[in-house]
Amino acid sequence: MRRLALPFAAAFLLLPASGALAVDIAAHKAEYKLTMEKERGGDIAGGTGKMVYEVIDACDGWAVQQRLTMNLVNREGQNITMISDYTTFESKDGLSMRFKMHQTTDDAVTSEVAGDASLERKGGAGTVTYSSPEASTMKLPEGTLFPTAHTEAIIAAAEKGSKFIALPLFDGSSQGGAQDSSVAINSWPTQPNEPSISKFATDKALPLATMPSGHVHIAFFDHDATTGQQPDYEVGMRYWANGIADGLSMDFGDFVMSGTLAALTVPKPGC
Repeated sequence: MRRLALPFAAAFLLLPASGALAVDIAAHKAEYKLTMEKERGGDIAGGTGKMVYEVIDACDGWAVQQRLTMNLVNREGQNITMISDYTTFESKDGLSMRFKMHQTTDDAVTSEVAGDASLERKGGAGTVTYSSPEASTMKLPEGTLFPTAHTEAIIAAAEKGSKFIALPLFDGSSQGGAQDSSVAINSWPTQPNEPSISKFATDKALPLATMPSGHVHIAFFDHDATTGQQPDYEVGMRYWANGIADGLSMDFGDFVMSGTLAALTVPKPGC
């Protein structure tokens, strides 16, 4: 799940790829209904939205398509429509990635990023080459993971019993290179009969019904900034062991949006 420190007395882990447990990520298509959870006195007074997130097993890689639509209302009563389209293709060995992000506000393009990235080894240093908004090349720090590998590392750490991990992430959503991510794992596993569990986890026809899950909180930081900075973005969610998420809480700073899983399709395993 595309992109979130917190002090924790429990185990701290910088998880290299070689230390990760095997994690079976599931191809799936999830649709989330977004509602305003909290506003903090900024320009945004309310809003709703929708996010469609699809993971496709392309045999040699994972293709991800995400479309985020937010219909916001400012304090003057004006409506603002923000749409973000984000696509990636990440090789299953975690060594290469293509990415493209296109964002508009009321039909005006506000951000567009595209390019490709590679790592010397999974969880190693690497290079990103941008083709948009302008041609440039940037180094990626040691420990960098791409998005699917980042999800796998979180789940692997949770299954090992870790409570906190810190991982550099490159997802191609901006021209700023890799970000630092701090991940708090609040509970793992959570029992299937927990009252707040998604309805999709109680449907015996879906693999979530008997699958362990847990609550995580991720904070994202500028990799090159000084210590003590505030996170650029935060997200909380409930992860299942196959990478499917529900119960999203997306903190954009001035406001927080909640995301509830409204529709889920899980194809048969295999490409």
